[in-house]
Amino acid sequence: MVNYKDLGLVNTRDMFARAIKGGYAIPAFNFNNMEQLQAIIKASVETKSPVILQVSKGARNYANQTLLRYMAEGAVAYAKEMGCEHPEIVLHLDHGDSFELCKSCVDLGFSSVMIDGSHLPYEENVALTKKVVEYAHQFDVTVEGELGVLAGVEDEVSAEHHTYTNPEEVIDFATRTGCDSLAISIGTSHGAYKFKPEQCHLDPKTGRLVPPPLAFDVLDAVMEKLPGFPIVLHGSSSVPQEYVDMINQYGGKLEAAIGIPEEELRKAAKSAVCKINIDSDSRLAMTAAVRRVFAEKPAEFDPRKYLGPARDEMEKMYKHKILNVLGSDGKLAQC
Repeated sequence: MVNYKDLGLVNTRDMFARAIKGGYAIPAFNFNNMEQLQAIIKASVETKSPVILQVSKGARNYANQTLLRYMAEGAVAYAKEMGCEHPEIVLHLDHGDSFELCKSCVDLGFSSVMIDGSHLPYEENVALTKKVVEYAHQFDVTVEGELGVLAGVEDEVSAEHHTYTNPEEVIDFATRTGCDSLAISIGTSHGAYKFKPEQCHLDPKTGRLVPPPLAFDVLDAVMEKLPGFPIVLHGSSSVPQEYVDMINQYGGKLEAAIGIPEEELRKAAKSAVCKINIDSDSRLAMTAAVRRVFAEKPAEFDPRKYLGPARDEMEKMYKHKILNVLGSDGKLAQC
């Protein structure tokens, strides 16, 4: 048993309370490798932002669960080395799909876990989430549950259609499970292909496809039912067109890749949405930078020469999200 506090990590409880009160959202960035982790920590330190390091089941298998624990501990030490005496870093399981997986993460030093029972019948979702909460809370690990289903594909998570969260269920779910935060479905989607072209309209000024608006009426109804309760948005990458264009320019083939407009995410961040998940944007930034190096320097084979620029591009993107979308800069309890 590894306690997350011994690794220098924190759970989400206090940072979420401050975010709701302050009208901003905590960045939850998924990572799979060292370069992503370096970029996330450097961006969060330089902007003085709390940060959630998210690990999916697939990322955990890819990076190795033991290495992840030491990478998280190293992230805290790295932040302190850069001058942040009191970093607020959460290690969070994204889309845990079983009690056993969540328990394993708690036991190995995660400070927060998500149990995603949204695909199950309601009562089974309640029972599974409650079971995870009862175990995790013994060790002061916070738990995120989910109501509603997001469309799209990302790692092991896949669904063809949205099922919006039913606001009439949220009080019962939160009360009976004891979860600390709730992921809801209001129209965001997993992956870089969040919407089909026929769901969008064409902006006559830019010629770009514009996705349908988020269902803020659902969010408002949830907030009315659960005032002050931490709400989470998954699938919130904006799929920056400059990265899509760069990937395509240098030999890629991303067609009709569409994300969530940043102005909608800014609006959500000012509400009870206190955690916004971003994964695909970092993948796009990394891929665009790597493709550019390979195209411009086809003889290059030193990984540092293409992963270094990829790391720099991701750091730039993370800073942009913190400063211009989420508003979490300067929000550390202690610098």
